[in-house]
Amino acid sequence: MEAFNSKDLAMKVQKKFLSHIASKSMAQMFIDDNSSEVLDELYRVSKEHSGNQTEAKKVVKNMVKVAVKVGVLIRHEKFSTEELCMVQEFRKKLHTGAMTAISFQEVEFTFDKAVMIDLLAECRDLLVQLVEKHLTPKSLMRIRHVFNHYSDPALLTHLYEPQGALWPSLTRICSGLNRMIEEGKL
Repeated sequence: MEAFNSKDLAMKVQKKFLSHIASKSMAQMFIDDNSSEVLDELYRVSKEHSGNQTEAKKVVKNMVKVAVKVGVLIRHEKFSTEELCMVQEFRKKLHTGAMTAISFQEVEFTFDKAVMIDLLAECRDLLVQLVEKHLTPKSLMRIRHVFNHYSDPALLTHLYEPQGALWPSLTRICSGLNRMIEEGKL
């Protein structure tokens, strides 16, 4: 019989509770204004590209749920030393992805869809590997859903089309990413 551990129980309750309240208004309680603006633009991009408001909401909701759950794991020091190295590797890869996205937006005709798809796939795989021992298969499915959605070649092509319908959103996303980088959050 397993011994009772209130700390583990508290973490499980937090993860469960937070997964149920991952709405936009609740996300704003846990996420700063800049990150919230980037999430809003990612929602607009998804909605505009797919024409499906429900899917766009689901992708952003899944992103928030995963971010909050990973935050809970970090806060409760659930990662091993090896996993903490993976956290740093994931952060570096995410930083590289953000810098690449910004560069592609700022320098016309440099966008390389294959590079973005590879970076997003590497981030997805690192994150799944990091949390697979800590989160449920449903949470792992959420991670894959988010990264696969935003690495869709058609979406990326539409997003990086100069003067296209999504270009203003891309500009705001990159501006927000730049602020996150400057503040040391990304």
